[in-house]
This record gives sequence, C-alpha cells and structure tokens, in this order.
Amino acid sequence: MKRVLRFTITSRNLSSLLGFRFSQNKNISTCPPALKLSSTSTAGYRARTRTRTRTRTRFGAMSASGNSTPVNENDEQVVQDFKQLNAVNDRYGGVIVEVSEPMDSALFASILRASIAQWRHQGKKGVWIKLPIQHVNLVEAAVKEGFWYHHAEPNYLMLAYWIPEGTHTLPANASHRVGIGAFVMNEKREVLVVQESTGRFRGLGVWKFPTGVVNEGEDLCTAAVREVKEETAVDTKFIEVLAFRQSHKSFFEKSDIFFLCLLEPLSFQIQMQESEIEAAKWMPFEEYAAQPFVQKYELSKYIVDICLAKKNGNYSGFSPVPTSSVFSDENSYMYFNICDLNVK
Repeated sequence: MKRVLRFTITSRNLSSLLGFRFSQNKNISTCPPALKLSSTSTAGYRARTRTRTRTRTRFGAMSASGNSTPVNENDEQVVQDFKQLNAVNDRYGGVIVEVSEPMDSALFASILRASIAQWRHQGKKGVWIKLPIQHVNLVEAAVKEGFWYHHAEPNYLMLAYWIPEGTHTLPANASHRVGIGAFVMNEKREVLVVQESTGRFRGLGVWKFPTGVVNEGEDLCTAAVREVKEETAVDTKFIEVLAFRQSHKSFFEKSDIFFLCLLEPLSFQIQMQESEIEAAKWMPFEEYAAQPFVQKYELSKYIVDICLAKKNGNYSGFSPVPTSSVFSDENSYMYFNICDLNVK
C-alpha cells in the first residue's frame, strides 16, 4: 500500500533540503539522477514542482525501475522521481542502511539528505550506515551530513547518526577485549608454562601460563582449549573458570576482562609454537610460584593462591552449563558454581 504524506514548502527550502536546484527555465529542473539499487522494493518519493507559486512534495513508494526523467506537463508543472536510501527498521526506532552498489559521492549526499528528512518525518531516531570498504568514497559525504564513526571491521565501516534533538542514546562500540589464562597441572603437580618470544615478557625469562584472546563468536571454554593447543600442542579438557579480572585502557584505550581457567591435560608431550613461544615445559608448581615476577605483584600472588586452593579441594570455580535464552536461537554457556546447586 502506498502511503502519501502532503505538506507545502517553498522552492528555495526544497533546494536546501533535497540537495538539488531549480533552473530559471520553468520547464527544466536540475537534480540528481535516480539511484540504482539492488532491491526492487526501494522506498522513495516524488517531488512535484509548481513553478508559478509553490512546491508540493509527495512521498510514496516506488520500485527501483521507476522513471526518473523530468516530464513537462501542459500546466507548466515539472515532475521528478528519485530514490530514497533503502533501509530496514531496527528494534529501537531507528533504521539500518547497507550500501551495496557504487555511486557518486555527490549523488549519495543528496539522497542521504532526502532520506534523513523522510526518516525525521517518520519519527525515526538512530541511523546506521554500513559502508563496505569498496565504497570508501562515500565516507566524507556522510560525515559532512553529521554522521560519526561507530566502529570498523576489516571489510566495512559503520557510521551512526542521531535524528532527534538532544543527546543520543545509541549503544557505544564494543568496550572490552576478552582474554584467558590456562592453569594446567598434571598428576606430578607440575604446571604447564611458557616463555613468550613477543610482547611485554619477551626476553625477561618469565615463565607464565598459556594465555590468549577469545575470538569473535568463540566460547570462552573453547578459546582456552585452543590457546593451550596452539602454544604447546597439549590437548586439554576445560573444567572451570576460577576467577576473572577487569582492567581499563589496556588495548587501544579499550578495557580488558581476563579469565583464569582450569584445564585438565589429556596429553603431555610439548611442541611449542615457534612463532610466539620461546620455550615451554612442565614446571613444579612451587618453582613457578617462587619466581620474583610472581611474588612482586598482587595479581600473580592471588592467581597462585586460587590455583593452589583449587588443587587442595578448598575452592569452587564456575563450570560452563549450556543454556537457552530469548537472546539467541543457539545455546550459550552460563558459568556458575554447579557444586552448591547440585547441577549434574
């Protein structure tokens, strides 16, 4: 169903609003050509210009194949059809635009202004534009219209805009990086440790637990097992989260959450990762705990105390339990103390 909204504005205001201008010749209008989009259900609107007295704009729906050529009518009216950016509604009263076809930056700016006017009239709030890296030529035009950088991935840039007056309520970019440290002890009470060939511990002679960063879409328990395998070739089974620590401004001004995890070794032969690891071995736990580096910092001493308490049966960590929820169609893990809840 086509919805028609009617209001009256002057030709001068229409020029500023929509980004095109009218010629002094009353039979000619100068405006951007139609935007060619991949969707055949692109929303758009029709501007009808009365050159004698006033301009009337009619919004509606039009297909991507609509005619965009000015038409001279007998009553000296000039009719121009052009497209609005294709968008989908989000859950919070805003819209999401994903640019899929190349276009001229000036054309994009004009259509963007017209689209914002339409969204404002509809009462929309936030506007998200996802620009694939091949459309980088459109970034400047969007920024000049008031958009700002929200986040970037290897293949796209996400831009954001807030239509209502006042402070925006759009969610911030991801604020934390998630990392793991793996406590792996064998039956001889030897702990699996490594010396790194890169990073802040390079060349310091410090023996530390295998550590790493959780990948996008990766479960915490899976990441811990993977990191141990990558750095030492030792196979393990995830048991518990023993503790976690939050710190700030640790990585490109982002915060960091570090999870200390207990893993059970399933193999014992070590083959270190040559690209990142200088050395790897099984070390007596007491020798690990006695290192000057470990004794110097409270964090390291707490880690030693927690691991020792766990091995002596005096500490309960958080085990992963598959759960379903309203937030996802797939099961996710909730980590909690299953012993006190008698969860099997």
